[in-house]
Amino acid sequence: MATILSSMAIAISVSSSTSFKARNFKNFASLQSQSHLLYHNPLSISRPIPRIQATLLQDEEEKVVVEESFQPNGFPNENGIGSTGNPPDSPSSSTLEKWVIKIEQSVNIFLTDSVIKILDAFYHDRDYARFFVLETIARVPYFAFISVLHLYESFGWWRRADYLKVHFAESWNEMHHLLIMEELGGNAWWFDRFLAQHIAVFYYVMTVLMYALSPRMAYHFSECVESHAYETYDKFLKARGEDLKKMPAPEVAVNYYTGGDLYLFDEFQTSRVPNTRRPKIENLYDVFLNIRDDEAEHCKTMKACQTHGNLRSPHSYSEDSVEDDSLCALEADCEGIVDCIKKSVATVPPKQK
Repeated sequence: MATILSSMAIAISVSSSTSFKARNFKNFASLQSQSHLLYHNPLSISRPIPRIQATLLQDEEEKVVVEESFQPNGFPNENGIGSTGNPPDSPSSSTLEKWVIKIEQSVNIFLTDSVIKILDAFYHDRDYARFFVLETIARVPYFAFISVLHLYESFGWWRRADYLKVHFAESWNEMHHLLIMEELGGNAWWFDRFLAQHIAVFYYVMTVLMYALSPRMAYHFSECVESHAYETYDKFLKARGEDLKKMPAPEVAVNYYTGGDLYLFDEFQTSRVPNTRRPKIENLYDVFLNIRDDEAEHCKTMKACQTHGNLRSPHSYSEDSVEDDSLCALEADCEGIVDCIKKSVATVPPKQK
């Protein structure tokens, strides 16, 4: 009898142990599977990819919306994570910063809408003249950015060449848009030249002050202007597309888009790998199609600039370069004149031996 009871106790013990091990094995397998998925989840990799991936812009591929084009720093996305990678309740995503961003963007949208109403009033049915005024205005902020950055360089506050290179390339692109509109007769009337030039002077002074106080706000305002330009050219292509296909392309457009040296053409397109976009210009429709796509690229670059230190020249990336990020970290950098002054006061100059 004792033998039977002992055998039953051993059997129960073995069964319980086996069941416990099986449950532990299932839990371990489940945990290992989750950790495997987490390891291979691209969102869990915090290291930035050191090379831009090119994406070709098609006719109906994207819609640029001014109000939704920039996600403020710290605003939660659909995954509940802020754009900086921190949770929404982290200290970096403060309520004050959110309100400041909202106010900045609201002011920018109001100013953009005001300019649009002026253009609509004077240029309701005069497309080329409207485009001339628009391109005269659109190139101004890049002059302003470069002016302020050169001033910072003079005081030793700024040593980021990528910004200067990209902004110059952007102004070079907008200048050729302006030359195209002049060749099409957009500047024929003196009033159009008067209005465009005086708006440009006011816009330059305003952008310099805005950029000195808040680069993020200045970049967002420029994005709003470029977004309006994209929408304007897109509507024009849809309304006059068939007529434009029957008209010859201006010589300046052919030389710019199909010329030999396209380094500066690649430089302002920071979301593309160089040499991946090579337009074909066969008629006037192709010209306006590429001008529209240029404005979309400007929007992307201006959006990237709103995250401080995020802008890189597309030519500065190399597949086997590992030290680029560390080199950039050593360069002098600041965000706005207040930050520049604070850092210049707090920084102790190195002692000479």
